[in-house]
Amino acid sequence: MSLKPAAQRVEDLLAAQGMAGRVVEFPESTRSSAEAASAIGCTLAQIAKSLVFKAASGRPVLVVASGINRIDEKKVKAEIGQKIGRADAAYVRERTGYAIGGVAPLGHSESPIVLIDRDLLALDPIWAAAGTPNAVFRLSADELVRISGGTVADVKQEA
Repeated sequence: MSLKPAAQRVEDLLAAQGMAGRVVEFPESTRSSAEAASAIGCTLAQIAKSLVFKAASGRPVLVVASGINRIDEKKVKAEIGQKIGRADAAYVRERTGYAIGGVAPLGHSESPIVLIDRDLLALDPIWAAAGTPNAVFRLSADELVRISGGTVADVKQEA
């Protein structure tokens, strides 16, 4: 079975990183962390959700967080040294090349600032979106840091 074009693009990018054959497409949605965990059969924490923000400079900011964590925008601002705002669907598609719910941690149209939730380092494996709202791929946190070029940071909201 062939992958949808966006998922195939992620598969090709992964293959170039020595990580071929990892993209899995599901008939059901994996758009939300809960949907992805249910489809995969993993814990919610193991979902590496991609959230896109807009930095004051206009550059996209990709925060990849554990599916159970909410993002503390003040921590993100402190980490990157500039204000951030919410990104709408059009901005996300234009700057990443992906639709919301399918934003992969690599292969963006414009190189984002990437922050990776420190909590993901304690989990193995983790699962990330693979270009469409029903495609994911398995990886380790170390692989996520390597392929995204991201910086590990404390970005979660405290309870």
